[in-house]
Order: sequence, then C-alpha cells, then structure tokens
Amino acid sequence: MNQSKIRQLRISRAWSQEQLAELSSLSVRTVQRIENGEQASLDTLGAIAAAFDIKVSELTENDTRDGNSPEHALDDQIERARQQVAEESSFYRSVLLWAVVNAGLFALNHYTSPDSFWFAWPLCIWGGILLLRGLRIFVFRGTVERWQKARLQKLIRKP
Repeated sequence: MNQSKIRQLRISRAWSQEQLAELSSLSVRTVQRIENGEQASLDTLGAIAAAFDIKVSELTENDTRDGNSPEHALDDQIERARQQVAEESSFYRSVLLWAVVNAGLFALNHYTSPDSFWFAWPLCIWGGILLLRGLRIFVFRGTVERWQKARLQKLIRKP
C-alpha cells in the first residue's frame, strides 16, 4: 500500500484527516495510522477508495502486477455494488413516477367520465412491467449466473 498516495490525494482535495475520516466512515486515528505507514485492511482501503472515488488498486503499489489480487476483487465488488444501487434507485424513481402519473390519470378519469374505469389499463400494464422489473432487481438477481456456474461444475465433474 502506498501511504504517501493517500496523503497526496487527501491534500490535493484540501481535506483534513478528519474530513477523510468522516467521508470514509473511519476514525481519525485510523487515517493517521495509515498515513504513518501502518498496514490497512482491504475493507479500510475500500472505504478510503470510495471516499476518493477511485479503485482500491490505485491505492496499492502492486496494482499493475497482478490482475487477480484481492484489491482488484474488492474493486469489482465495489463496482457491482454501485451498479446495484444505481439500478435500485432507478427502480424507485420509476415507481414514484408510476404512482404520480396514475394518480393524475385516476383524477382525470373520475372528473371526465366517472362511469368508465379506463385509468385501470395504464395502471395495470405499467404496474405489471414495474413488478417484473422489481422481481428481476430484488428477487432473481444473479439467478442465471448461479445456475450457469452450477451447471458448469456439474458438467466438469461428469466423466
């Protein structure tokens, strides 16, 4: 790990050690220890890298030597987590938009033709699409990949 790199990044952003500690959810003492040359865990490096919005491998000296290092695995995990959070927040925005638009359609339907319930068509169709998307995001995430891995392992073991 390159402690001077962490210090350089912190100073280039004009952050104090306290600010870095707060942004990375670490204690000030931990930041001080790392900058003084003590070894940091991958979780700690991940928190610091996330605060700087860089990859963990950029904080380590061996980032160009080994593509299968734990730092690269942590970088991949952080990237997957960011993608998942982006997908989930997009889904929640879509649900909010669905609710607002359909409330407006209900009101429009109620005041223009109260004996007809045409607002139910967009409500149900759009709602069904959102339901399928939610199931894909929250319930079935990784199901295909897990099945593929299990099938591959089964085929490899077969004589």
